Parts: sequence; C-alpha cells; structure tokens
Amino acid sequence: MTRSLAMILFACLLAVSACSGDKPKELLETAEFEERQMNLPHARQLYEDVIRLYPTSKESETARARLAALTPAQ
Repeated sequence: MTRSLAMILFACLLAVSACSGDKPKELLETAEFEERQMNLPHARQLYEDVIRLYPTSKESETARARLAALTPAQ
C-alpha cells in the first residue's frame, strides 16, 4: 500500500513537473522525496542525474552533498 501511494505521488510529481520550468529544482525535490521514502538507490540515481544534467546549478551542489552523505565511507 505504501509503495503504491509513493508511486502515485511520484507520478503526480512528474506530471506537475512537466508543466513548470525549474527542472533542476524539481529533480532535486524528487530525489529528496525518494530519500525520505528510503528508496535510496533511486534517490542516488536522481542526485546523479541532477549533477550530470545541471552541473553548474545550485541544486547540483546540494545533490553532491546528499550523494556524499548516502555513500558509505570506505
């Protein structure tokens, strides 16, 4: 049930994000949502997408910090 609700919410976020113009912010917010839902593989992927697609944005700085926090020290 929780997973279904998360998927519905994610689909709504995607639908709404298609209508606005601040893509780095929207992608970062989706990554943060996935992280809060403990969907860490998807959160990592989205943070990496922010960094790859928008490397000079302020959101990429936040994405780098969150990605570093999610990456276990070796």
